[in-house]
Amino acid sequence: MMREKVVVGLSGGVDSSVAAFLLKQQGYDVIGVTMLMWTPDGTEPQSVTDARKVAEHLDIPYYVLDFTKQFKKEVVDYFVGEYLAGRTPNPCNVCNRRIKWEALIAWAGEQGAQYIATGHYARIDRLANGRYAICNSATAQKDQTYALYNLTQEQLAHTLLPIGDYSKEEIRRIAAEQKLPVANKSDSQDICFIPDGDYGAFLERQVPDKIPGEGNFVLTDGTVIGRHKGVTHYTIGQRKGLGIAMGHPVFVCEIRPETNEVVIGENEDIFSCNLICDEVNYMGMEEGKEQRRCMAKVRYAHKGDVCTLEKQSDGKMKVHFEKPVRAITPGQAVVFYDGEYVLGGGIIQTAEK
Repeated sequence: MMREKVVVGLSGGVDSSVAAFLLKQQGYDVIGVTMLMWTPDGTEPQSVTDARKVAEHLDIPYYVLDFTKQFKKEVVDYFVGEYLAGRTPNPCNVCNRRIKWEALIAWAGEQGAQYIATGHYARIDRLANGRYAICNSATAQKDQTYALYNLTQEQLAHTLLPIGDYSKEEIRRIAAEQKLPVANKSDSQDICFIPDGDYGAFLERQVPDKIPGEGNFVLTDGTVIGRHKGVTHYTIGQRKGLGIAMGHPVFVCEIRPETNEVVIGENEDIFSCNLICDEVNYMGMEEGKEQRRCMAKVRYAHKGDVCTLEKQSDGKMKVHFEKPVRAITPGQAVVFYDGEYVLGGGIIQTAEK
């Protein structure tokens, strides 16, 4: 009997490494792959070195695939463009769908593999309506459903998420028991192509001729209160690092790239009850015209709030929250939930009271 073949995306971290081990233990024919995304200095990333050691330890075939051109086009250029437009992007969400899943599934198919797998803390279930949906992992602290809302039905049908039933502590324990070379490796927290977290400096290196210079900090009524170092350095809800003294905490409540202004307001100014999102991906729910009540998260760390979804005639979605939500940020994803299941989501365009 032929074993089902699965291509595992090995990031060089403990989660994907244990995912590969678990799938091999379950009887799959496992192939390890590291997708090269960003190598500005041309040297082999530590992630490749570590992933290769894991593959050797598990005795599985291992490949390094060069997706740097696609990553630059689909993720980095998008990231830069969003910041220049005054929005705060979600590069990981775009990368998951366009690169990690779309490209990896295509390559896996060429190898005769039925599935791909990753080390994300989430699960996949098939609902009563026949649709596949991402659902919460067994460990709420590491739940990564927000970053996966954009996957298609076809992608979900060919995906395995083997660590979704485990806690981070259990994954660490398995890695230690199996003597995986990365068992004690710390988790990465930053965007992979900006390891120092300095978005502003990255943008200046990428498109130095397009970065807007200093401009005015203004109040909501237009009063100029100071100078900022460039709109790409700020995001909605930001309080720290503004460099202006108002005698009490103030926050970024709007970014206006067309006039190179950053609007400063009070805490209450950054709360909104409504948003419009586009590029809607329907996952657990089918596209429909009727209103739907659910929970929604407007950022990764948001616990979620009750809202009503109303599809607009232009295909966008209006989301009305029952109570004001803090710092709804254009460019970020809004993700809809029914209990532990992802119904879908979209990209926030505007927020209003």
